[in-house]
Amino acid sequence: MTDPLVRQGEDGRLLLQHGPIDLIIELFGSKDEVRQAYVQATAYFRDLLDGLVEELTMLRRPVGAAYPMFQGPVAQDMARAVWPHRDDFITPMAAVAGAVADAVLQAAIKDRTLEKGYVNNGGDIALYLSPGASLNAGVAADLQTGGLSGHVRLAHDMAVRGIATSGWRGRSHSRGIADAVTVLAGSAAEADAAATMIANRVDVVHSGIERVPANSLDADSDLGDILVTVAVAALPEGPRRAALLSGVDRARRLLSRGIIQGALLSIGDQAATVGNLAEEVLGEKLPDEGHLL
Repeated sequence: MTDPLVRQGEDGRLLLQHGPIDLIIELFGSKDEVRQAYVQATAYFRDLLDGLVEELTMLRRPVGAAYPMFQGPVAQDMARAVWPHRDDFITPMAAVAGAVADAVLQAAIKDRTLEKGYVNNGGDIALYLSPGASLNAGVAADLQTGGLSGHVRLAHDMAVRGIATSGWRGRSHSRGIADAVTVLAGSAAEADAAATMIANRVDVVHSGIERVPANSLDADSDLGDILVTVAVAALPEGPRRAALLSGVDRARRLLSRGIIQGALLSIGDQAATVGNLAEEVLGEKLPDEGHLL
């Protein structure tokens, strides 16, 4: 396996890349503390992918009645994040991007005095906020266009330390038709798993939706021959609304169990929010026809 790529951007952010993992890290504090934190993040990152590969076969297996046991700390965090969703099909890989972001952030901030910071793993983001600190995060309503539909201000006293987005046009396969589902949770791994499961539920039966087996797109997919979405026609308002409501129901259940803190779900020009952060995420209240709560 090739060595990780490490470089620092002109804007001061640390960029780490190894295989499918591509991290952007930005920390705030004194110059020396940030420098040492970047050194710690880099040192931890060097062996991270190798450790995951050693347990990859087990990580791709569906979670069942028995709690999955792993050796590595990142794999263990993946298992913890997906365990609450075990009543549906899920593998620990549903939380891999978020768990990697969480682990690298924790390695970076260990024994350091920093104000705030984040590790962004392809849109799955782990956050650090010291007392009194806050960060503004953009929220995308469409993974294809990448445009921001709003923002959320995350403060230290909020129970949010992770953000993740999933959808059928994202980098991972989805069983649903959401353009994007963005979830706020206590960790990036928890947000990652929940976003995946909510996005899967944003679904409806319609002839305008094309699906193929996941392993026809990627022979190594942890989803095997489960059908995933590859194309969605311009659906009428009724089916889109039904799909959104299905996802909202799942998100509400996760919110009631404390697994997520908030979510934004979108299909085309329709969107729905769940949780107390709803209006703050969007920057302004959704119009009545879009706000399904």
